[in-house]
Amino acid sequence: MSPSLVVFFKEMRESLRDRRTMINSLVVGPVMAPLIFVLTINTVVTRELDKAEQPLKLPVIGAQYAPNLIEALKQQRVEIKSGPADAERAVREQDADVVLRIRPKYAEDWAKGQPAQVEIVYDQSQRDANESVNRLRDMLQRYSERGGALRLLARGLAPTVTHPLVVAERDQSTPQARSGIMFGMLPYFFILGAFIGGMPLAIDTTAGERERQSLEPLLVNPVRRGRILAGKLMATTAFSVTTVMLSIIAFSIAGHFMPTEHIDMVLSIGVRFLISTLFVMLPLAMLLAALQTMVAAFARSYREAQTYLSLLMFVPIIPTLMLSILPVKAKMWMYAVPLMGQQVAVTRLLRGDEVGFPALSLSFICTAMAALIAYGVTSRIYHREKLAISA
Repeated sequence: MSPSLVVFFKEMRESLRDRRTMINSLVVGPVMAPLIFVLTINTVVTRELDKAEQPLKLPVIGAQYAPNLIEALKQQRVEIKSGPADAERAVREQDADVVLRIRPKYAEDWAKGQPAQVEIVYDQSQRDANESVNRLRDMLQRYSERGGALRLLARGLAPTVTHPLVVAERDQSTPQARSGIMFGMLPYFFILGAFIGGMPLAIDTTAGERERQSLEPLLVNPVRRGRILAGKLMATTAFSVTTVMLSIIAFSIAGHFMPTEHIDMVLSIGVRFLISTLFVMLPLAMLLAALQTMVAAFARSYREAQTYLSLLMFVPIIPTLMLSILPVKAKMWMYAVPLMGQQVAVTRLLRGDEVGFPALSLSFICTAMAALIAYGVTSRIYHREKLAISA
């Protein structure tokens, strides 16, 4: 049997016996992230839907000046309440989401055919109030349009005179494409899962063995150190890819527990998505395994290696977060950049877009080349004699 395979099976066997590695790689990442994601989405969506279905409680200052407006609001499921003495303070202290203030000259201006002014007092920084503010703004806009149409009819004019342009909207998005707005962070979870999945093994197979003084007996064997390293990287990559696969499966199951049908979105993660994502993530897992092993080789203890790799974690976190937030139009050259290629490919697959095999292959080949370079650098470190010295 090849020495690399011998080392691979050895590391796999020892890691599967280690409960800490099993829990961190195969339980915490794949299970906790989807669970937190589902709970967050369900809480936010359910709260917003419940708030939209309930009557809008609206404090009104000067309701006696506009009885017709108040009656129109009541017909749209608005519960009118007495306004506070200080509307601005009530909004700032979150005693009210929004306050409607009607000026004393409202009735006079309306009777003269002049614009009658009302004020909406709200705090845009209060996210819970946005739904109430938007509902009230829409109601007032409809009331204003209806009043304007009646004024034109009273003067013998058609209401369409004030609307010379009619805009017809053709939304080309699909429910799955719209889901990319809410679930745009999933590629970040997959890439981070690849890092976290292989991290315990990369530490244990290098810094851990160095601390236990078991690395030196392994390196003195008449086997090329590059093959020993290859076996360790294969084991680390296997754990990393397994974590990604379990994360995808967990999110596919979690999608059935999200109220996506209420917001006209669909989270579809099927076999095609799984295969395509694993295809582009495999070389990235190899690259991350080589980088993690390289960094862990400079540590003399398990804890020291954890500190170093915690800093290394910012390498995949920063670009993936930026690409998740910023709108980027996918171009062919992006697939050739490690991390960016995986982020763009997984995002487009999540939206249901067609990602051709040339793009996926370009991402695979370029990231694999970067992984080979990282392997070469790590191999040179493994040839240093002081690597096996733990003190």
